[in-house]
Amino acid sequence: MNPNLLKQARQLQQQLAKIQEELGNETVTGSAGSGAVLVTLDGHGQLRSVKIDKAAVDPQDVETLEDLVGIAFKDAQAKVSELSRTRMGPLAGGLGIPGF
Repeated sequence: MNPNLLKQARQLQQQLAKIQEELGNETVTGSAGSGAVLVTLDGHGQLRSVKIDKAAVDPQDVETLEDLVGIAFKDAQAKVSELSRTRMGPLAGGLGIPGF
């Protein structure tokens, strides 16, 4: 096997590991209801926090609050995907990986 190719593969693996570590330290926040519900995820998509404005809490209408939490979570997930594409794109782009 080509020693130069192995060296490049190791370097790429190290760069990817560094990016993964950095993603774990970054956060994104999704929102719904004009900011009444905020969901924060780290760059790996792990939940860090949920914040709900008191004005969004109506005991007579729990379904709306549930919807807002779901929407905020999906918004945060989309931001995690974009963050990952942005960070990994330069490395993955040269490899022909779909989605990058």
